[in-house]
Amino acid sequence: MPRKFLDNVYDHIGTGIQSFYDDWADTYEAEVNENGYVTPSRCARALATHLEKKTGAILDFGCGTGLSGVALNAAGFHVIDGFDLSAEMLTHARAKKVYRSTQQVTADNPLPFSTGSYAAIAAIGVIGPGAAPLEVFDDIIDQLAPGNLFVFSFNDHALEDPQYAAKVASSVDSGVLKLLVQDHGPHLPARNINSTVYLTEKL
Repeated sequence: MPRKFLDNVYDHIGTGIQSFYDDWADTYEAEVNENGYVTPSRCARALATHLEKKTGAILDFGCGTGLSGVALNAAGFHVIDGFDLSAEMLTHARAKKVYRSTQQVTADNPLPFSTGSYAAIAAIGVIGPGAAPLEVFDDIIDQLAPGNLFVFSFNDHALEDPQYAAKVASSVDSGVLKLLVQDHGPHLPARNINSTVYLTEKL
């Protein structure tokens, strides 16, 4: 029986995460799709509703095998760059033919580009247990220019830890971000896991 990576993905954070996703790359899409993975389309729709000009460049940070890029492309965005830690995941992402470019990044330098390079940054299912640490949220915000958008999601496993919602609230309360969308809905319906989709604007 093929290994089910979803059974223990949320136990992984920090050390070993790159090799975990390298190992998962070939079966990732089949496993998440059989569980009804819908967060990418929810995030893409939120971004498309609030970013009328679709010609600006979008960064799909933590793009994985490219499911988020496909969702962004379907929502009308066609200038998309994909960054990910996993070389094996990126191989599958490139095959989707929806990215202008893809780049493998490292945990100590996840955002090697200048501030304001992208009209929007997407981190879809990227920050939380089993993925990138919460510190990446601040890294992304630092690379946004005023008026740029940030769409991201926190699943139920992340939201069990109050620091995730608190990070969003503090960024809004301090005037760093403006909250445009906050929508709790399905993530992996077959596993009864939900996620909150957030869309914010850098002030």
